[in-house]
Amino acid sequence: MTYYVAIIEDAGPDHAVGVWFPDLPGCFAAGDMLDEALLNAPEAIALWIEAQGGPAPRARTPSELRSDPETSADMATHAIALIPAPSLSLQPAAE
Repeated sequence: MTYYVAIIEDAGPDHAVGVWFPDLPGCFAAGDMLDEALLNAPEAIALWIEAQGGPAPRARTPSELRSDPETSADMATHAIALIPAPSLSLQPAAE
């Protein structure tokens, strides 16, 4: 199974929790609580892949993302999670 790294942004009790994926530009999920946002995340991945009309990009490992200057600061300041991708046209995951 392929897992994508998700960046979790929680702005506090008066705001929704946001989840976004560095490897899937424009793909995000949200929920009133963290659990809800994480439950919505696999569906967001599926919808993103479907909208792209082709195979999803390779899922980078957390180590690969930490060495990417575009994502390292977000990973340092926010929580991360690994979200399973649905079984669609995926490229092999990073090892």
